[in-house]
Amino acid sequence: MKNLDFPQPLAGPIAEDAHAADLTAFVPQLSLAERDARWDRVRKKMLIAGLDALVFLGNDIYWGMGMANMRYMLQVDSQIGADALFPLVGAPVVWNAVAHMNRPTNMYLSVQKWVTDFRTRGGMAAVADEIRQRGLCQARIGLVGFSSTIQTTPTLLHQDVQALKHLLPDAEFQDASALLQEMRMVKSEEEINMLRGAGRIARKVIDAMVETARPGVPDAAVYAEMIRTQIANGAEPNIFNLFAAGPVEHPTNELWHLLHGCEQPRTPTMRPLQDGDIIVSEWHTKYGGYRCHTEFTVYVGKKAPRELLNIWAVSHDCLEASKEALVAGRTIGEAIEMIRKPARDAGLDWVELGFHAMGTASPEFPTVVYQEGYGSNTMNGARIGDMVLEEGMTFGNNIDLHDSNWKLDVGCMLSDFMVVRPKRAECLIGVPKELPQVG
Repeated sequence: MKNLDFPQPLAGPIAEDAHAADLTAFVPQLSLAERDARWDRVRKKMLIAGLDALVFLGNDIYWGMGMANMRYMLQVDSQIGADALFPLVGAPVVWNAVAHMNRPTNMYLSVQKWVTDFRTRGGMAAVADEIRQRGLCQARIGLVGFSSTIQTTPTLLHQDVQALKHLLPDAEFQDASALLQEMRMVKSEEEINMLRGAGRIARKVIDAMVETARPGVPDAAVYAEMIRTQIANGAEPNIFNLFAAGPVEHPTNELWHLLHGCEQPRTPTMRPLQDGDIIVSEWHTKYGGYRCHTEFTVYVGKKAPRELLNIWAVSHDCLEASKEALVAGRTIGEAIEMIRKPARDAGLDWVELGFHAMGTASPEFPTVVYQEGYGSNTMNGARIGDMVLEEGMTFGNNIDLHDSNWKLDVGCMLSDFMVVRPKRAECLIGVPKELPQVG
């Protein structure tokens, strides 16, 4: 039995052949062949970059996405955070959890088979000590944190970096996060299969949303049923649900947030749904570490306004255009024009209209959701219009339309999740074509 590094001895003996209980049959697994392919690819990139090792510094920033690179390389995705050493030669080591959570052994030994050396977190002193023991105290070491097209600052804690430089004064450190981000851009078929699993669950969440939304039901109950459906069907308990509900008809001097869903604490609330309400939501279904994006709209009532039905119809046209646009060989500029054409032709406005890449994090590169010149360059497609889509890229649609000539604060949200293919994008959810009208 390995890694019993507790601050005090265990009360009783542990058998020589003791091992962690095996739960891998009950948790989605990526194969060892997939692991070996990734480790080979990253080591080739390390050789080209002149790096002797990578140090992963993971945390739970931005809905846990600060662990995205560690999940990708080591199958570790802890909300409590983790650190890891991945050498050019030799096996990796992961420092995860506090001592009392590692009694009598680390939980990751039960749920994955990629890594076997897990130790209790000991800060940068423990990482530096292992680097010295491996003869890497004068090495070039890449630091791997996390960043995305929204979380643009790499998540390397300043004191951790300073501590490593102090403890290893002869080593050379550099940010190597981009190396992993580039590897994650095109997904393998095993990764896409994980996203298919997430897509199947996401479709069940749509059904739960529609079946629960009724007059008199608090919007919190709809929200809770969406989350319950994810977890009860095997998704990870990662609660990313941007949700909003409210009346379509309301005083013109009263602004409702019904163009796009909201995060906590704005929602969910105990406000009872009413006839004539609309619900809009964007959520991520996380399965095997992979996040599948969905957006959907429900009208609470038996007869939605004509203007709302028109917005939905154009949203569906944009979704259909996405299937034709997101194909291998097409440029991002060409794809975005195809997707936006139905909305432009109809004279509709949008909060977001485009797509963002997703996998172990969101939004990954490339992402285009804003109009050119609006918002940050990482979100408006600046400088990437000529970039060519490759088979195996995976995107969540962002179709958030409204008609400012009707209402400034009410619209529709719609998306599927798409894989770039040679002739037509593969859709992983299968969202309903009609706007649900429930009552």
